[in-house]
Amino acid sequence: MSEERRETTPEYAHLRLDRPADGVVRLTLDNPDMRNAMSEEMTASWVRAIDDLAGDRSVRVVVVTGEGSAFCSGGDTSWISSEPDASVDHLRARMVPFYRAWLSIRRLEVPTIAAVNGHAIGAGLCLALACDIRYAARGAKLGVPFVRLGMHAGMAGTYLLPNVVGPAHARDLLLTGRVVDSDEALRIGLVSRVMEGSTFADEVLDIARDIATTAPIATRLTKIALADGGHGDFESALQWESLAQPMTLATSDLQEGVRASREKRAPAFQGR
Repeated sequence: MSEERRETTPEYAHLRLDRPADGVVRLTLDNPDMRNAMSEEMTASWVRAIDDLAGDRSVRVVVVTGEGSAFCSGGDTSWISSEPDASVDHLRARMVPFYRAWLSIRRLEVPTIAAVNGHAIGAGLCLALACDIRYAARGAKLGVPFVRLGMHAGMAGTYLLPNVVGPAHARDLLLTGRVVDSDEALRIGLVSRVMEGSTFADEVLDIARDIATTAPIATRLTKIALADGGHGDFESALQWESLAQPMTLATSDLQEGVRASREKRAPAFQGR
């Protein structure tokens, strides 16, 4: 990273943003003493960072990970237990903005990767579920143990989890509150790959670099096509693709991709 880029990278409380490769942004939850729990300061930083990235056309992929031994231990619920007499309306007024703040990553048009380097629990797992792709370091623990704390799931967990693992596995995890290890997470489709901890960060970065080299317009349209479980039916998929594919065929990137294939070289896509 150049000195100029370092100087212009914003500073966020309990959150780091860096650009380890062209087109790649990495957001690191940085409050390891609290196992990267979602503090008020971190939440405010997260909203600002996502807003900044949403308008940055140089970004082609975003990686989310955690500092230290945890990915994210979830919401900082100490304020809930400290208000035993709070009304439902008061609590809801606090929770809805919190949910929307962290789920704002779904607004990004570029692919997002959750690099689950350690425990992803409760709202922390919901954040990973809100990303397009999830990879886990071996030994990571993942779960939504809300019922074991006496509370209903939050942050769209009852929507996101079935969307990723299917209703049967989602019922198992949500109703038992049990936490699974990385190998079981891979088996049930909660994560796509498990990698050794010693090489985890580098392997995820290599994947992010690879994604960053794909054609931006085609990638954005593909992300939209796959959102929320994809199309409702077969005909909807055909109708979407019959519009989206011609949009990409009319781009300069398509011509570059064809030339690169013929010349047996890597394409240099420009997003136009």
